Amino acid sequence: MALLLCTTAALPARTALAAGPPSPYAFSPEARPVTGSASTTNAPRLTPGATYKSSLPSSGEIHYSLDLDATSDVYVSVTAIPTPGSTVTAGDGIKVSVEDAADGRSCSTETKRLGVSHSARPIAAWGAREVTAHLTRCNKAGIYHVIVERVRPADSTPDTWDLELFATSEPRLEQARATSAPEAWNSASPAPLTDDDVRRDGGSGFASAASIGQGVWSSDIEPGRTFFYKVPLDWGRQVYATAEMSGASSSNGYTGGALNLALYNPARGLVDDTSANYNGRRTAAELDPLPPVAYENRYAVSDRFSGMRFAGAYYLVVHLAAEVAEGYGDGPFELTLRVRVGGEEAAGPGYAGESRPGGVFEVTEGDRDAAEAAAAAGDGGGDGGDAAMTVLAVSGIGAGTVVLVVLGVWAVVARRRVGVS
Repeated sequence: MALLLCTTAALPARTALAAGPPSPYAFSPEARPVTGSASTTNAPRLTPGATYKSSLPSSGEIHYSLDLDATSDVYVSVTAIPTPGSTVTAGDGIKVSVEDAADGRSCSTETKRLGVSHSARPIAAWGAREVTAHLTRCNKAGIYHVIVERVRPADSTPDTWDLELFATSEPRLEQARATSAPEAWNSASPAPLTDDDVRRDGGSGFASAASIGQGVWSSDIEPGRTFFYKVPLDWGRQVYATAEMSGASSSNGYTGGALNLALYNPARGLVDDTSANYNGRRTAAELDPLPPVAYENRYAVSDRFSGMRFAGAYYLVVHLAAEVAEGYGDGPFELTLRVRVGGEEAAGPGYAGESRPGGVFEVTEGDRDAAEAAAAAGDGGGDGGDAAMTVLAVSGIGAGTVVLVVLGVWAVVARRRVGVS
Protein backbone atom coordinates (compact mmCIF):
# COMPACT_ATOMS: atom_id res chain seq x y z
CA MET A 1 0.00 0.00 0.00
CA ALA A 2 1.31 3.45 -0.88
CA LEU A 3 2.21 5.73 2.02
CA LEU A 4 1.88 9.49 1.99
CA LEU A 5 4.28 11.58 4.09
CA CYS A 6 3.05 14.98 5.19
CA THR A 7 3.18 17.44 8.07
CA THR A 8 0.65 17.79 10.87
CA ALA A 9 -0.69 20.91 9.20
CA ALA A 10 -2.16 18.70 6.49
CA LEU A 11 -4.52 16.95 8.91
CA PRO A 12 -8.19 17.60 8.12
CA ALA A 13 -9.77 20.08 10.50
CA ARG A 14 -12.33 18.81 13.00
CA THR A 15 -15.82 19.99 12.14
CA ALA A 16 -18.38 20.91 14.76
CA LEU A 17 -21.44 18.77 15.33
CA ALA A 18 -24.35 20.12 13.32
CA ALA A 19 -27.66 20.77 15.03
CA GLY A 20 -30.61 18.62 14.05
CA PRO A 21 -31.97 15.13 14.64
CA PRO A 22 -29.70 12.46 16.14
CA SER A 23 -27.54 10.53 13.72
CA PRO A 24 -29.03 7.14 12.85
CA TYR A 25 -27.44 3.89 13.94
CA ALA A 26 -24.54 2.97 11.65
CA PHE A 27 -24.94 -0.64 10.54
CA SER A 28 -21.90 -2.69 9.63
CA PRO A 29 -21.15 -2.23 5.90
CA GLU A 30 -20.88 -6.04 5.78
CA ALA A 31 -24.38 -6.60 7.22
CA ARG A 32 -26.44 -8.97 5.06
CA PRO A 33 -30.17 -8.25 4.72
CA VAL A 34 -32.37 -11.00 6.18
CA THR A 35 -36.09 -11.24 6.92
CA GLY A 36 -37.12 -13.14 10.02
CA SER A 37 -39.84 -15.76 9.68
CA ALA A 38 -43.15 -15.57 11.57
CA SER A 39 -42.61 -19.20 12.63
CA THR A 40 -39.81 -21.74 12.87
CA THR A 41 -40.81 -23.09 9.46
CA ASN A 42 -38.40 -21.78 6.82
CA ALA A 43 -36.60 -19.60 9.35
CA PRO A 44 -33.59 -18.03 7.59
CA ARG A 45 -30.18 -19.42 8.51
CA LEU A 46 -27.64 -17.33 10.42
CA THR A 47 -23.96 -18.20 10.02
CA PRO A 48 -21.50 -17.63 12.89
CA GLY A 49 -19.03 -15.02 11.76
CA ALA A 50 -21.58 -12.91 9.91
CA THR A 51 -23.57 -9.75 10.64
CA TYR A 52 -27.15 -9.23 9.48
CA LYS A 53 -29.66 -6.39 9.12
CA SER A 54 -33.30 -7.17 9.78
CA SER A 55 -36.43 -5.65 11.33
CA LEU A 56 -38.74 -6.35 14.25
CA PRO A 57 -42.53 -5.74 14.19
CA SER A 58 -44.25 -4.19 17.19
CA SER A 59 -45.88 -7.50 18.11
CA GLY A 60 -45.28 -11.20 17.51
CA GLU A 61 -42.12 -13.28 17.34
CA ILE A 62 -39.66 -13.51 14.47
CA HIS A 63 -37.47 -16.56 13.94
CA TYR A 64 -34.01 -17.35 12.61
CA SER A 65 -32.04 -20.61 12.68
CA LEU A 66 -28.51 -21.89 13.34
CA ASP A 67 -26.88 -25.12 12.14
CA LEU A 68 -24.35 -25.89 14.88
CA ASP A 69 -21.66 -28.44 15.68
CA ALA A 70 -21.41 -30.21 19.05
CA THR A 71 -18.33 -28.43 20.40
CA SER A 72 -18.49 -24.65 19.88
CA ASP A 73 -20.24 -22.10 22.04
CA VAL A 74 -22.28 -19.81 19.78
CA TYR A 75 -23.68 -16.37 20.59
CA VAL A 76 -26.20 -14.23 18.72
CA SER A 77 -26.42 -10.59 19.75
CA VAL A 78 -29.46 -8.64 18.57
CA THR A 79 -29.23 -4.85 18.57
CA ALA A 80 -32.64 -3.17 18.36
CA ILE A 81 -32.81 0.38 17.03
CA PRO A 82 -35.99 2.27 17.96
CA THR A 83 -37.02 5.01 15.57
CA PRO A 84 -35.37 8.29 16.71
CA GLY A 85 -37.99 10.53 18.29
CA SER A 86 -40.53 7.74 18.77
CA THR A 87 -42.48 7.40 22.00
CA VAL A 88 -40.95 4.73 24.21
CA THR A 89 -41.27 3.83 27.88
CA ALA A 90 -39.01 2.30 30.50
CA GLY A 91 -40.67 -1.07 29.78
CA ASP A 92 -39.85 -1.09 26.05
CA GLY A 93 -37.23 -3.61 24.97
CA ILE A 94 -36.48 -6.91 23.26
CA LYS A 95 -36.37 -10.58 24.23
CA VAL A 96 -33.92 -13.01 22.60
CA SER A 97 -34.17 -16.78 23.03
CA VAL A 98 -32.26 -19.77 21.67
CA GLU A 99 -33.94 -23.19 21.53
CA ASP A 100 -32.92 -26.67 20.44
CA ALA A 101 -35.07 -27.50 17.42
CA ALA A 102 -34.85 -31.25 18.12
CA ASP A 103 -36.70 -31.14 21.44
CA GLY A 104 -37.80 -27.52 21.88
CA ARG A 105 -35.74 -27.09 25.06
CA SER A 106 -34.51 -23.63 25.94
CA CYS A 107 -30.77 -22.91 25.74
CA SER A 108 -30.96 -19.28 26.87
CA THR A 109 -33.35 -16.35 27.24
CA GLU A 110 -32.54 -12.70 27.84
CA THR A 111 -34.74 -9.61 27.99
CA LYS A 112 -33.38 -6.07 27.89
CA ARG A 113 -35.47 -2.94 28.43
CA LEU A 114 -34.74 0.76 28.02
CA GLY A 115 -35.20 1.18 31.76
CA VAL A 116 -34.98 4.47 33.60
CA SER A 117 -33.33 6.11 30.59
CA HIS A 118 -36.50 5.74 28.53
CA SER A 119 -35.13 7.55 25.50
CA ALA A 120 -35.17 5.91 22.07
CA ARG A 121 -31.67 4.41 21.77
CA PRO A 122 -30.00 1.22 20.49
CA ILE A 123 -30.13 -1.64 23.00
CA ALA A 124 -28.81 -5.19 22.59
CA ALA A 125 -29.70 -8.57 24.05
CA TRP A 126 -27.93 -11.83 23.32
CA GLY A 127 -28.76 -15.51 23.14
CA ALA A 128 -26.33 -18.42 23.46
CA ARG A 129 -25.91 -22.12 22.82
CA GLU A 130 -23.21 -23.18 25.29
CA VAL A 131 -21.79 -26.70 25.42
CA THR A 132 -21.17 -27.69 29.04
CA ALA A 133 -20.31 -31.05 30.56
CA HIS A 134 -22.74 -30.75 33.49
CA LEU A 135 -25.83 -30.06 31.35
CA THR A 136 -27.48 -32.47 28.95
CA ARG A 137 -29.49 -29.93 26.96
CA CYS A 138 -28.28 -27.96 23.94
CA ASN A 139 -25.01 -29.88 23.54
CA LYS A 140 -25.70 -31.77 20.33
CA ALA A 141 -25.03 -30.88 16.72
CA GLY A 142 -28.09 -29.81 14.75
CA ILE A 143 -30.56 -27.00 14.14
CA TYR A 144 -31.25 -24.34 16.77
CA HIS A 145 -33.86 -21.59 16.68
CA VAL A 146 -33.21 -17.93 17.48
CA ILE A 147 -36.41 -16.15 18.53
CA VAL A 148 -36.67 -12.37 18.81
CA GLU A 149 -39.66 -10.56 20.27
CA ARG A 150 -40.50 -6.94 21.03
CA VAL A 151 -41.33 -6.20 24.66
CA ARG A 152 -43.81 -3.33 24.40
CA PRO A 153 -46.16 -1.72 26.91
CA ALA A 154 -49.51 -0.56 25.55
CA ASP A 155 -48.57 3.15 25.61
CA SER A 156 -45.44 2.93 23.45
CA THR A 157 -45.33 3.54 19.70
CA PRO A 158 -46.38 0.42 17.71
CA ASP A 159 -43.69 0.91 15.07
CA THR A 160 -41.16 -1.40 13.44
CA TRP A 161 -37.63 -1.40 14.85
CA ASP A 162 -34.50 -2.08 12.81
CA LEU A 163 -32.24 -4.91 13.98
CA GLU A 164 -28.56 -5.73 13.62
CA LEU A 165 -27.72 -9.37 14.39
CA PHE A 166 -24.15 -10.49 15.08
CA ALA A 167 -23.46 -14.24 15.27
CA THR A 168 -20.14 -15.49 16.59
CA SER A 169 -18.69 -18.84 17.66
CA GLU A 170 -16.18 -19.54 20.43
CA PRO A 171 -14.11 -22.72 19.95
CA ARG A 172 -13.70 -25.39 22.61
CA LEU A 173 -10.64 -25.45 24.84
CA GLU A 174 -7.60 -27.62 24.28
CA GLN A 175 -7.72 -28.66 27.94
CA ALA A 176 -10.51 -28.54 30.51
CA ARG A 177 -10.34 -25.74 33.08
CA ALA A 178 -12.04 -24.92 36.38
CA THR A 179 -15.84 -24.74 36.19
CA SER A 180 -16.39 -22.17 38.92
CA ALA A 181 -16.06 -18.40 38.81
CA PRO A 182 -13.13 -16.71 40.59
CA GLU A 183 -14.13 -15.82 44.14
CA ALA A 184 -11.52 -13.17 44.93
CA TRP A 185 -10.64 -10.15 42.82
CA ASN A 186 -9.92 -6.46 43.35
CA SER A 187 -13.32 -4.79 43.64
CA ALA A 188 -12.06 -1.41 44.87
CA SER A 189 -12.74 1.65 42.73
CA PRO A 190 -9.50 3.38 41.72
CA ALA A 191 -9.00 7.12 41.92
CA PRO A 192 -10.46 8.89 38.87
CA LEU A 193 -8.04 9.85 36.12
CA THR A 194 -7.09 13.51 36.03
CA ASP A 195 -5.07 13.44 32.80
CA ASP A 196 -5.56 16.05 30.12
CA ASP A 197 -8.45 15.07 27.87
CA VAL A 198 -8.05 13.93 24.28
CA ARG A 199 -10.68 14.78 21.70
CA ARG A 200 -12.39 11.58 20.47
CA ASP A 201 -15.87 11.49 19.00
CA GLY A 202 -17.69 8.18 19.29
CA GLY A 203 -18.97 6.06 16.45
CA SER A 204 -22.66 5.52 15.67
CA GLY A 205 -22.68 1.71 15.91
CA PHE A 206 -20.69 -1.33 17.02
CA ALA A 207 -18.91 -1.64 13.67
CA SER A 208 -17.86 2.02 13.67
CA ALA A 209 -16.96 2.26 17.37
CA ALA A 210 -14.05 4.62 18.00
CA SER A 211 -10.96 2.92 19.45
CA ILE A 212 -9.75 4.19 22.83
CA GLY A 213 -7.67 2.91 25.72
CA GLN A 214 -6.90 4.20 29.18
CA GLY A 215 -7.28 7.96 29.28
CA VAL A 216 -9.65 10.90 29.43
CA TRP A 217 -11.64 11.35 26.24
CA SER A 218 -13.85 14.30 25.34
CA SER A 219 -16.51 15.00 22.76
CA ASP A 220 -19.69 16.98 22.18
CA ILE A 221 -23.00 15.14 22.40
CA GLU A 222 -26.54 16.20 21.50
CA PRO A 223 -29.76 15.02 23.16
CA GLY A 224 -30.91 11.75 21.57
CA ARG A 225 -27.41 10.86 20.38
CA THR A 226 -25.59 7.56 21.09
CA PHE A 227 -21.81 7.17 20.90
CA PHE A 228 -19.92 3.86 20.62
CA TYR A 229 -16.33 3.36 21.77
CA LYS A 230 -14.23 0.18 22.01
CA VAL A 231 -11.51 -0.65 24.53
CA PRO A 232 -9.12 -3.61 24.07
CA LEU A 233 -9.06 -5.83 27.19
CA ASP A 234 -6.74 -8.80 27.43
CA TRP A 235 -7.08 -11.74 29.83
CA GLY A 236 -6.62 -10.57 33.41
CA ARG A 237 -7.38 -6.90 32.73
CA GLN A 238 -10.15 -4.81 34.32
CA VAL A 239 -11.96 -1.78 32.97
CA TYR A 240 -13.35 1.16 34.93
CA ALA A 241 -15.39 3.81 33.16
CA THR A 242 -17.20 7.03 33.99
CA ALA A 243 -19.16 9.28 31.61
CA GLU A 244 -19.56 12.93 32.63
CA MET A 245 -21.89 15.56 31.19
CA SER A 246 -21.24 19.28 31.49
CA GLY A 247 -23.52 21.68 33.33
CA ALA A 248 -25.95 24.04 31.64
CA SER A 249 -26.00 27.82 31.91
CA SER A 250 -29.21 27.63 33.96
CA SER A 251 -31.24 25.04 35.82
CA ASN A 252 -34.50 24.38 34.05
CA GLY A 253 -36.16 21.12 34.97
CA TYR A 254 -35.09 17.58 35.77
CA THR A 255 -34.46 14.62 33.49
CA GLY A 256 -34.36 11.14 35.02
CA GLY A 257 -31.79 8.77 33.54
CA ALA A 258 -30.49 11.51 31.27
CA LEU A 259 -27.00 10.08 30.76
CA ASN A 260 -26.67 6.34 30.16
CA LEU A 261 -23.39 4.40 30.07
CA ALA A 262 -23.37 0.73 29.03
CA LEU A 263 -20.61 -1.85 28.63
CA TYR A 264 -20.86 -4.69 26.09
CA ASN A 265 -18.41 -7.58 25.67
CA PRO A 266 -16.75 -8.67 22.39
CA ALA A 267 -19.79 -10.83 21.48
CA ARG A 268 -21.94 -7.70 22.03
CA GLY A 269 -23.54 -9.12 25.15
CA LEU A 270 -24.54 -6.49 27.70
CA VAL A 271 -22.29 -6.63 30.76
CA ASP A 272 -23.64 -3.70 32.76
CA ASP A 273 -25.18 -0.27 32.42
CA THR A 274 -25.87 2.72 34.63
CA SER A 275 -27.65 6.07 34.34
CA ALA A 276 -27.37 9.52 35.89
CA ASN A 277 -30.10 12.13 36.32
CA TYR A 278 -29.66 15.72 35.13
CA ASN A 279 -30.80 19.03 36.63
CA GLY A 280 -28.51 21.40 34.80
CA ARG A 281 -25.46 20.67 36.94
CA ARG A 282 -22.48 18.57 35.93
CA THR A 283 -23.37 14.90 36.38
CA ALA A 284 -21.65 11.53 35.98
CA ALA A 285 -22.63 7.92 35.32
CA GLU A 286 -20.08 5.43 36.65
CA LEU A 287 -19.93 1.67 36.16
CA ASP A 288 -19.50 -0.35 39.34
CA PRO A 289 -16.20 -2.31 39.52
CA LEU A 290 -16.12 -5.44 37.35
CA PRO A 291 -13.90 -8.53 37.67
CA PRO A 292 -10.81 -9.06 35.54
CA VAL A 293 -11.42 -10.76 32.21
CA ALA A 294 -11.34 -14.54 32.79
CA TYR A 295 -12.73 -17.56 30.95
CA GLU A 296 -14.18 -18.89 34.23
CA ASN A 297 -16.33 -15.78 34.74
CA ARG A 298 -18.98 -17.50 32.61
CA TYR A 299 -19.82 -19.66 35.62
CA ALA A 300 -20.71 -16.64 37.78
CA VAL A 301 -24.34 -16.23 38.84
CA SER A 302 -24.40 -12.50 38.18
CA ASP A 303 -24.83 -11.51 34.53
CA ARG A 304 -22.52 -8.53 34.97
CA PHE A 305 -19.75 -10.85 36.15
CA SER A 306 -20.40 -13.68 33.68
CA GLY A 307 -20.25 -11.24 30.78
CA MET A 308 -16.55 -10.63 31.48
CA ARG A 309 -15.67 -14.00 29.95
CA PHE A 310 -13.72 -13.03 26.82
CA ALA A 311 -10.61 -11.13 25.90
CA GLY A 312 -11.11 -8.73 23.02
CA ALA A 313 -12.69 -5.38 22.25
CA TYR A 314 -15.22 -4.24 24.86
CA TYR A 315 -17.71 -1.56 23.89
CA LEU A 316 -18.61 1.52 25.93
CA VAL A 317 -21.91 2.99 24.72
CA VAL A 318 -22.96 6.47 25.86
CA HIS A 319 -26.45 7.90 25.32
CA LEU A 320 -27.84 11.33 26.16
CA ALA A 321 -31.62 11.25 26.52
CA ALA A 322 -33.64 13.23 23.99
CA GLU A 323 -35.70 14.69 26.87
CA VAL A 324 -32.72 16.81 27.94
CA ALA A 325 -33.48 19.14 25.03
CA GLU A 326 -36.87 20.04 26.54
CA GLY A 327 -35.27 21.82 29.47
CA TYR A 328 -31.82 22.73 28.24
CA GLY A 329 -31.94 23.05 24.47
CA ASP A 330 -30.37 21.08 21.65
CA GLY A 331 -26.80 21.46 22.88
CA PRO A 332 -24.30 20.09 22.15
CA PHE A 333 -23.13 19.30 25.68
CA GLU A 334 -19.58 18.49 26.67
CA LEU A 335 -19.05 14.77 27.25
CA THR A 336 -16.03 13.43 29.13
CA LEU A 337 -15.31 9.70 29.24
CA ARG A 338 -12.74 8.56 31.84
CA VAL A 339 -11.40 5.06 31.20
CA ARG A 340 -8.93 3.20 33.39
CA VAL A 341 -7.53 -0.26 32.56
CA GLY A 342 -6.24 -2.20 35.58
CA GLY A 343 -5.33 -5.74 36.52
CA GLU A 344 -2.42 -7.88 35.40
CA GLU A 345 -2.29 -9.45 31.96
CA ALA A 346 -2.76 -13.23 32.20
CA ALA A 347 -2.41 -16.23 29.91
CA GLY A 348 -5.42 -17.13 27.80
CA PRO A 349 -7.46 -20.31 28.22
CA GLY A 350 -5.97 -22.08 25.20
CA TYR A 351 -8.55 -22.46 22.45
CA ALA A 352 -8.41 -25.52 20.20
CA GLY A 353 -9.40 -23.53 17.12
CA GLU A 354 -10.32 -20.10 15.77
CA SER A 355 -13.38 -18.04 16.52
CA ARG A 356 -15.75 -16.96 13.79
CA PRO A 357 -15.19 -14.23 12.80
CA GLY A 358 -11.51 -14.51 13.54
CA GLY A 359 -9.87 -12.46 16.25
CA VAL A 360 -13.05 -11.70 18.23
CA PHE A 361 -11.88 -13.22 21.52
CA GLU A 362 -8.36 -11.83 21.58
CA VAL A 363 -6.69 -8.45 21.59
CA THR A 364 -5.14 -8.05 18.16
CA GLU A 365 -2.19 -5.85 17.29
CA GLY A 366 -4.64 -3.79 15.27
CA ASP A 367 -6.72 -3.17 18.40
CA ARG A 368 -3.67 -2.06 20.37
CA ASP A 369 -2.34 0.14 17.57
CA ALA A 370 -5.71 1.85 17.05
CA ALA A 371 -6.09 2.68 20.76
CA GLU A 372 -2.52 3.98 20.98
CA ALA A 373 -2.91 6.01 17.79
CA ALA A 374 -6.08 7.64 19.14
CA ALA A 375 -4.27 8.77 22.27
CA ALA A 376 -1.29 10.04 20.26
CA ALA A 377 -3.25 11.80 17.55
CA GLY A 378 -6.22 13.10 19.54
CA ASP A 379 -8.19 13.29 16.29
CA GLY A 380 -11.92 13.77 15.85
CA GLY A 381 -12.55 10.00 15.75
CA GLY A 382 -16.04 8.58 15.44
CA ASP A 383 -17.26 6.70 12.36
CA GLY A 384 -14.76 8.25 9.98
CA GLY A 385 -12.23 8.47 12.81
CA ASP A 386 -11.38 4.76 12.70
CA ALA A 387 -12.24 4.33 9.03
CA ALA A 388 -9.80 7.10 8.18
CA MET A 389 -7.40 6.40 11.04
CA THR A 390 -4.21 8.44 11.03
CA VAL A 391 -1.20 6.83 12.65
CA LEU A 392 1.54 8.90 14.28
CA ALA A 393 4.97 7.51 13.50
CA VAL A 394 7.86 9.06 15.37
CA SER A 395 10.97 8.42 13.33
CA GLY A 396 14.62 9.14 14.00
CA ILE A 397 15.10 10.74 10.61
CA GLY A 398 17.85 13.36 10.75
CA ALA A 399 17.78 15.24 14.08
CA GLY A 400 14.68 13.55 15.47
CA THR A 401 12.30 14.72 12.78
CA VAL A 402 8.68 13.76 13.39
CA VAL A 403 6.73 12.74 10.34
CA LEU A 404 3.10 11.79 10.00
CA VAL A 405 2.37 8.61 8.11
CA VAL A 406 -1.11 8.75 6.68
CA LEU A 407 -2.66 5.65 5.18
CA GLY A 408 -3.53 6.53 1.64
CA VAL A 409 -6.54 4.46 0.69
CA TRP A 410 -9.22 5.33 3.23
CA ALA A 411 -11.89 2.91 2.04
CA VAL A 412 -9.50 -0.04 2.17
CA VAL A 413 -8.55 0.85 5.74
CA ALA A 414 -12.23 1.01 6.68
CA ARG A 415 -12.89 -2.45 5.33
CA ARG A 416 -9.86 -3.91 7.07
CA ARG A 417 -10.83 -2.26 10.36
CA VAL A 418 -14.32 -3.70 10.20
CA GLY A 419 -12.88 -7.10 9.42
CA VAL A 420 -10.98 -7.24 12.72
CA SER A 421 -13.58 -5.61 14.95
